[in-house]
Amino acid sequence: MADYVFEERRQNYTNLITHPNWGAIWAGTFTFFAIWSIFGVLGLAIFASAANPSTAHPVSGMSVGMGIWSVILTIIAMFVAGRVTGGLAGAGNWRDGVAHGMIMFGLAVVATLILVAEGSMALGAPAGAASGVHSSYLFSVLTDIGWPGFFALLLGWLAAMGGASSAARTAASVTPAQQQARRAA
Repeated sequence: MADYVFEERRQNYTNLITHPNWGAIWAGTFTFFAIWSIFGVLGLAIFASAANPSTAHPVSGMSVGMGIWSVILTIIAMFVAGRVTGGLAGAGNWRDGVAHGMIMFGLAVVATLILVAEGSMALGAPAGAASGVHSSYLFSVLTDIGWPGFFALLLGWLAAMGGASSAARTAASVTPAQQQARRAA
């Protein structure tokens, strides 16, 4: 009996590794971007009122508020996106949910980095240190992003995996009769 259970677990783990549900992962990634974009703009509107455009460094007044807002927003958006990913993936146990949440988180981070790089090039920002432009103000703005960005990514990563694994537990608690009733409806 123990050999059968072990073999079944190994088979389930192997199937997840070789066949993740990419539709669910993409849906979770788009869910993250939708939530993060909408409420990110809301935070920008709220905290931009703290900026003083008549000073040499206009955004210095809004960096703390935006940092806190970014951390909280990333946690919420990643948790919801993880729930979407885990629910749509039909993950049967928490390990499958965590794996799908981790893949969704990685895809969302890479896509965000690509969008930021493309956006900065479209706006005419210098492309790194090779451009020869060094601004102490730009450096101070980027350093203000450092710690909040780290905490947003770390806690967002945990929230994505937690959301996906909790969706897997919810899906696993549904009885076969309930699943059949849902399919019929």
